[in-house]
Amino acid sequence: MGLMKRLLVKIFTVFCFMLLFAYRAQAAVDIQNMRIGNQSDGARVVFDMNKSIDYRVFLLDDPQRVVVDLEDADIKQLYTKISNQVVKQTRVGRMSGNDKRVVLELSRPAVVKKAFLIPPQSGQNWRLVVDLAMTDVKNFHNKIGNKYMLTNNKQFAPDAVSFEDKSLEKPEEKAVSKVNRKRIVVLDPGHGGKDPGAIGAYNKTYEKNITLAMGKELKQVLQNKGYVVYLTRENDIFIPLRQRIKIAQNYKADLFMSIHADSARNRSATGLSIYTLSDTASDQEAAALAERENKADIIGGIDLGGNTKEVNDILISLSQNDTRNKSSKYATYLVQEMAKSVKLVKNTHRFAGFAVLKAPDIPAALLEMGYLSNRTEEANLRTPAYRRKLADAVARAVDKYFTDPEIAANW
Repeated sequence: MGLMKRLLVKIFTVFCFMLLFAYRAQAAVDIQNMRIGNQSDGARVVFDMNKSIDYRVFLLDDPQRVVVDLEDADIKQLYTKISNQVVKQTRVGRMSGNDKRVVLELSRPAVVKKAFLIPPQSGQNWRLVVDLAMTDVKNFHNKIGNKYMLTNNKQFAPDAVSFEDKSLEKPEEKAVSKVNRKRIVVLDPGHGGKDPGAIGAYNKTYEKNITLAMGKELKQVLQNKGYVVYLTRENDIFIPLRQRIKIAQNYKADLFMSIHADSARNRSATGLSIYTLSDTASDQEAAALAERENKADIIGGIDLGGNTKEVNDILISLSQNDTRNKSSKYATYLVQEMAKSVKLVKNTHRFAGFAVLKAPDIPAALLEMGYLSNRTEEANLRTPAYRRKLADAVARAVDKYFTDPEIAANW
């Protein structure tokens, strides 16, 4: 009996191992992580997992998003807040059974260029790669539908109901459509704290005080028009230039404007000017001004404006074509509206490599309100009525920008 008992125990043990193996073979795919990186023409999304999976990838609108459906999957970790030139945020919804839906909400139109699986290699496990390419609104809408869906298993292809039914995404995780929300404007009063900026030649007016006063005035005017407005600083503090960009990104700004007042050796120099980003300045004065402003970061102990040329080239190139075009459009409206109220410098819209304008995903402009080195303009900028006149002109330009057909089409 002892021998028979031991034999039965061994048979039972082997049977248990077989059951365990079968269970593991049929267990859900373990999605261990998701990574999102920028590419020259868009973004790459990578899912790390323990084995192969059936997937389907397609586009949905309102809001613009890429949907990645994963069959029988357990998801351990996903990004929820992302700094990426294409993907704004992610969320996960449960579908029928244990299938999962990963939603990549887009900050700009993009199409699915390709999707593919990579078997284990070089010490890495299975990976699902989804490549996204930036595009225009028209092409995005042309790519919505089953016809353009990518999948590795046609049996997993969605029917018409599941493809269009947004209820498959968890209701509490649905994003608010941009169409239904107010536009967000972030204003950046230049300088502050230990960095006074330019100093008035006659009344010793600190630029940091003028920019903050103007920022608060403009915030009120824009809020009265229905915009959501934030300031990068509400008081006299120093904020590094790159941090000002991060503040705007954290607020998910639709438009960013940095506020400054100029200074020149020639005290007769007068006029307002507007700058947008360029890797090469439009003239020597613009280049000198950008260099002077960027060096403000050294005051805080870190020279964030001193990146290598390669790093700056990457910062400038990431998604800047679309963003630069929008920035220039806004600058054009600023010039038009300011010309109705105040004196402008010649070639009002200028270009320079301001660090504070280098957010790759937010249209931005820098406003030089006038010269503190000039007696009249220093006196004007100290006057609330004059600043209000500037604020009203800026607000009209903001209105024109957001109602521009080309800009509005992206909402």
